[in-house]
Amino acid sequence: MAERTRGYAHRIDVRAPVEMVWRGLVEPQLLSLWYGPGARVSPKSGGSYYVRADRDLEREAHIDVFEPARRLRLIYMPPRDLPASDAVMIDDFILDTEQDLAVLRLLGSGFPMDESWDPYYQRLRGGWAQALARLKVLAEKQAKDQAKDQAKSA
Repeated sequence: MAERTRGYAHRIDVRAPVEMVWRGLVEPQLLSLWYGPGARVSPKSGGSYYVRADRDLEREAHIDVFEPARRLRLIYMPPRDLPASDAVMIDDFILDTEQDLAVLRLLGSGFPMDESWDPYYQRLRGGWAQALARLKVLAEKQAKDQAKDQAKSA
């Protein structure tokens, strides 16, 4: 019988072009600003994705789906400090545009229901809410700065 798993879902609406939000997800220097320092990304299907969220939390993934400005799906390597599991942990970032907003949905899945995984799961679920809020601020600031620069040169 398959192991029972759980997941999470987040959504942010960003007043910026969807391409700016995408860049925040895949460009290491921008990713380091809102998620964690030392980000490394090989931005392509089959590429790799690494972020150190803080001194205790490293996340390393395989890029399963890479559709620029539309979708990024990460399949994570198992964390070292937790019991072995057959579960496959995935974060699926889906981008869309609604009116003048970039909409980012994050669907996380595959986190074991075992109580030894509870702190890790809760930390990620809550941490994503905070991190995505920082991504929103970053992308909106970039969009504002770009609009000011364009107004000056017009």
